[in-house]
Amino acid sequence: QVQLVESGGGLVQAGGSLRLSCAASGRSFSITSMGWYRQAPGKQREWVATITNGGITNYADSVKGRFTISRDNAGNTVYLRMNSLKPEDTGVYYCKVDYKNIYTRLTASSWGQGTQVTVSS
Repeated sequence: QVQLVESGGGLVQAGGSLRLSCAASGRSFSITSMGWYRQAPGKQREWVATITNGGITNYADSVKGRFTISRDNAGNTVYLRMNSLKPEDTGVYYCKVDYKNIYTRLTASSWGQGTQVTVSS
């Protein structure tokens, strides 16, 4: 089981920036991809960005050019740098990690607890 701890949310004015972090911990796992999702009030959770263990990144069209996903050298912490924030970026942001048990080779996913991002107009 991989545990995730998120941090970095908060309140920011439109046009501002925030950086979210998500640290993974556990035993006997190998991460295959890390990503961010968000859920606005009254809406379904939506995908925001993903980074693979090979460093390939993908973004939702709504955040492309404004958000940047990255990870640390150890590959166990994923970041989401959010620039030019808009009120419609408001929501709870969740990180998700896909991983494989190095002994059983079974795959699984873990979700962070979520961090609130509020962008005021």
